[in-house]
Amino acid sequence: MMITLRLILLVVLCAGSVACQSTSKVPARKITSVGLSGSLHNVRTTAYTQSESDHIIYGAKSAVGTTLKFGAVRSAAADWSVYPVGTEFKIEGEPYVYQVDDYGSALVGTKTIDLYRPSKASMNNWGARNVNIQVTKWGSYDESLAIMKPRLGKKPHIQEMVTAIEKRHDPES
Repeated sequence: MMITLRLILLVVLCAGSVACQSTSKVPARKITSVGLSGSLHNVRTTAYTQSESDHIIYGAKSAVGTTLKFGAVRSAAADWSVYPVGTEFKIEGEPYVYQVDDYGSALVGTKTIDLYRPSKASMNNWGARNVNIQVTKWGSYDESLAIMKPRLGKKPHIQEMVTAIEKRHDPES
């Protein structure tokens, strides 16, 4: 299904351009979003809270510097090379909107999404589960890079996400 969607997207992109040849140079473009909004994706989810030992130093702050949210809009952490910062989604059967505003080292290289919970009890209650999500808005790779690049050299997982974004969206590759 994903391959079919990618092929359709490629055909649409090629049809809209003057020339679509594998040898043509593609001009640099702003990388703002990926994928198609609206379709359901089955993903593995886990939960985290600010009082976990590996999050205490950050307190209730997300990677974008805002307070972690747990209301109608809720914070989520992901590998930003998979779900870029600003991606919004809903979990099937829930009324909440989740917004990717955080990342975590254990998420890099996975398609797992970590959902913020305000307490350890709430985090443990969620546990780990596969859910269907519907992406309502894709985030921005450019914003993800703008946030992460000044942090390069501080944590290896940041370098991994930056490299994955740059490799995935390099017009030469």
